[in-house]
Amino acid sequence: MVIRPAVESDAEGFLRLTRRLDAETNLMMLEPGERTTSVAEQADRIRSINESSNQTILVAEEAGQLVGYIALLGGTFRRNRHSAYIVAGVLEAYTGRGLGRQLFTEGERWAREVGLHRLELTVMAHNHRAVVLYSKMGFRFEGTKRDSLKVDGEYVDEYYMAKLLE
Repeated sequence: MVIRPAVESDAEGFLRLTRRLDAETNLMMLEPGERTTSVAEQADRIRSINESSNQTILVAEEAGQLVGYIALLGGTFRRNRHSAYIVAGVLEAYTGRGLGRQLFTEGERWAREVGLHRLELTVMAHNHRAVVLYSKMGFRFEGTKRDSLKVDGEYVDEYYMAKLLE
């Protein structure tokens, strides 16, 4: 398993990964078929992120296939450039192997290297496996966003979690 920064030529594979995540779990933001990004648009997005000093996408690759990722999306204003919002996903077949921990470890290493101070994320309250991982990685609860999402016809709370890098 290799964890590395995404490059523009990963656009098609990255879209395949995110669309598969959309289809195999209801724990991601988008529902199956809702992601309409083209390969060219995804390549542009990866290029834009790579040109930013406080943003990155790290991908996990095995046998030429992308199987997980962590995106750290830094603030765009002077007052929030020190922080990054995290989005992450791992294909179901690769969960339970420590890949999430590896992605978060590499994401934090990168964040420290570029001088970020705050990492933040939201997680559906019923996603217990993710909540445990984030807590083990040093993220702390900051609040609950009640009825934040509607998943399978039911309202779902989200937790705000963050980690300060010293």
